[in-house]
Amino acid sequence: MHEPARLDKADLAAELQRQLEAARRLRLSRAADPCPADHLRLRAWQSARLARSHADLLGEPRHAAAAHFFLDELYGAHDFTERDAQLARVLPRLVSSLPARALATLVDALALDALSESLDADMVAQLRRSARAADLDACAYADAYRAVGRAEDRARQIELTGAIGHALDQLTRLPLLGATLRLMRRPAELAGLAGLHRFLQSGYDAFRSMHGADAFLARILQRETTLMQRLFDGGLPD
Repeated sequence: MHEPARLDKADLAAELQRQLEAARRLRLSRAADPCPADHLRLRAWQSARLARSHADLLGEPRHAAAAHFFLDELYGAHDFTERDAQLARVLPRLVSSLPARALATLVDALALDALSESLDADMVAQLRRSARAADLDACAYADAYRAVGRAEDRARQIELTGAIGHALDQLTRLPLLGATLRLMRRPAELAGLAGLHRFLQSGYDAFRSMHGADAFLARILQRETTLMQRLFDGGLPD
């Protein structure tokens, strides 16, 4: 994502729409799959791996909320179709009510979402080719990871994670944003947008409670980068 200061809201709105459409196409393809359990199994396995890798962060009072946000809202095993549909419905309103930096963070979150959907689709296809989709373990995952390749996209996935985290940390320092989100809660619920509001509010609250995210993000990014390199070098996940 470009620097938010260099983008106006029209640019951000167009990029939001583009990323939404990319994620929607991938999800429609997954929904048409005759064996959807393979996708759910992969996402659940990856979510459990993340929880193991970052168990210490999940157990630290200062970092627990942010760690849960990353695992549940960015890498979660659940389907984000409803959240994206809500976002598409209120895109003009969001563009007018949120600051550019907040919109840029949403763009990165959607880009990460679409990229993860694409990588997961390739992983499921490879697991099926090796007849391991229903028997997923660390060895099967590592073999599929290397066979899929896409090293630049894997690095981009980690990069976007860091960008989103640093942006959320900066957003907590914007005056009035917290109040704006709180005021949006009831209207969002009445409009059927509770999922979208939860995503925005939980990210803001989690990072605001840390009072500085640099150490937290450094640990996550270092671990995920090390794991990526280990997998491509022939090793196993945690």
